[in-house]
Amino acid sequence: MDHCGLDVHKNETQICTITEAGELLEKRIKTTRERFRDVFEGRPRLKILLEASTESEWVARYLETFGHEVIVADPNYAPMYVQRSRRIKTDRRDAQALAEACRLGVYRPAHRTSDAQRHIRALLSARDALVRTRVRWIMTIRPLLRSEGLRVRTGATETFGDRVRALDLPDHVQCEIAPLLALLPALNEQIRMLDQQLVEMSRTQQESRRLTTAPGVGPVTALSFVATLDRIQRFRGAHQVESYLGLVPREWSSSETQRRGPITKSGNSRTRWLLVQAAHCIRRYSKQPQAAGLREWADRIAQRRGRAVATVALARKLAGILYAMWRDGVDFDASKLCSPGVRPAA
Repeated sequence: MDHCGLDVHKNETQICTITEAGELLEKRIKTTRERFRDVFEGRPRLKILLEASTESEWVARYLETFGHEVIVADPNYAPMYVQRSRRIKTDRRDAQALAEACRLGVYRPAHRTSDAQRHIRALLSARDALVRTRVRWIMTIRPLLRSEGLRVRTGATETFGDRVRALDLPDHVQCEIAPLLALLPALNEQIRMLDQQLVEMSRTQQESRRLTTAPGVGPVTALSFVATLDRIQRFRGAHQVESYLGLVPREWSSSETQRRGPITKSGNSRTRWLLVQAAHCIRRYSKQPQAAGLREWADRIAQRRGRAVATVALARKLAGILYAMWRDGVDFDASKLCSPGVRPAA
């Protein structure tokens, strides 16, 4: 079987193929379905290796329709590029390194998310973009009002436009903010429809419905957590999940010297941000009795390390709790939280 490495980019793809006889074949094509069909359709079965990227999933699925074996590899696996010179990096050298890694088996396959979870992640991305747009518009209007000595009373984000219109605005201010105020109702309606759709998905999905029983975790956070992890069986334990979400501290240690820094922030940024927001709600706003243990635990850390560190620590703990709930198929139970000074059984 011939082995092939693809260095896929938005516009062009570098192809390197190593034949059974050891011959090296190289080609550069446009990253389109038509060009991939011209090159790979009708060829004998190939073993193809490409990096995980934005385009990798559709490319892999399309090439699999031609009968080829396609592997999407983790780009953070350093031994995969051991054949490439560290001083010179080009698309051609990357494709050669991928083809050689494919031939030798020196790669680590990346997880390929299921279709259902990819759809949920796309909806969450759309909602995130809409919410950020609304926040940007509101933060544009507020300074314009403040420059005229006007203040908008507090309230829900959805009613911001109504609260602005209730003010006695000068004519020139009304002219300045009118375009944004005109667009806010439609934006609020789109966000409301997406939220309703996500809530319905959370109710019909058993894992997400179970995770919402945890304090501070709503449908959006639960869906994002499930969509990011996809399959709980691929994680060995809670600590691996916490590291996968980038909630563990960086570390530079050698010999007797140990240095730890801020969290790594690797993995899905949206899920990490939602967990931090859930932890913030538990510490500041949640009055639920079942959240008391988590809140007290975080408060003890806040006394030693500060509120910001305590909130991130609680987010990390919450990620481990959600993992255990999903793994064991149980709802949140505050009585299972460890008492101060007591470590859980192995």
